[in-house]
Amino acid sequence: MTGARIVADGLTKSFGSVRAVEGLSFTVEPGAVTGFLGPNGAGKTTTLRMLLGLIHPDAGTATIDGHSYSDLAQPARTVGAALDANGFHPARSGRDHLRVYCVVNGFARGRVDQVLDQVGLAGAASRPVKGYSLGMRQRLALATALLGDPAVLVLDEPANGLDPEGIVWMRNLLRERADQGRTVLVSSHLLWEIQQVVDQVVILSDGRLAHQGELAGLAHGYDNLEQAFFALTGAGDGTVAGR
Repeated sequence: MTGARIVADGLTKSFGSVRAVEGLSFTVEPGAVTGFLGPNGAGKTTTLRMLLGLIHPDAGTATIDGHSYSDLAQPARTVGAALDANGFHPARSGRDHLRVYCVVNGFARGRVDQVLDQVGLAGAASRPVKGYSLGMRQRLALATALLGDPAVLVLDEPANGLDPEGIVWMRNLLRERADQGRTVLVSSHLLWEIQQVVDQVVILSDGRLAHQGELAGLAHGYDNLEQAFFALTGAGDGTVAGR
């Protein structure tokens, strides 16, 4: 399995008088885990939603393998996304949630039990989602993203609610996907944890690109990713980031 290049070119988006993203350009290459980083309000989630066609940019483009998400021949098989761990029907079981997605997207029903086992939810698959912890809902969101065995994973704060064992499991999963040649783009506030797995970083500040490149190159002149992040974004100095 090979991944697909993600390209953002001049993305700009405003909400009323607030400019959330401005002239943002970056690339995400296959075969690597890319960390998508920035302070609260830096424009990360807005950018991911533009990439997935959930909102339309005011200017610029976002493409996956040279196409907008809506123009992909099989978008659910090309891209697996998990942006929200709360978008589940509370009375539906984890297994039934995944079955619905299989029917809608034409996936083989056998994928349900495969991904439940992969994310460690096989034992809770028959329970209503309303009884799941945040960490379990994160695993279910990831299971949904994995159903189509996609070439690209786009994840927004996937480690929220995971215990230490779950975080290590997540790290290993992302590394495995990248080592298979797939594309992994992951947004996270857990800088120390993200430093353990990413190869590349894209850092936003106030809706603009602050840095893109290899993690190893970013570390030059800084003790760790956290120190570089604060220096590049101004976070942690008492300033308030934009939306």
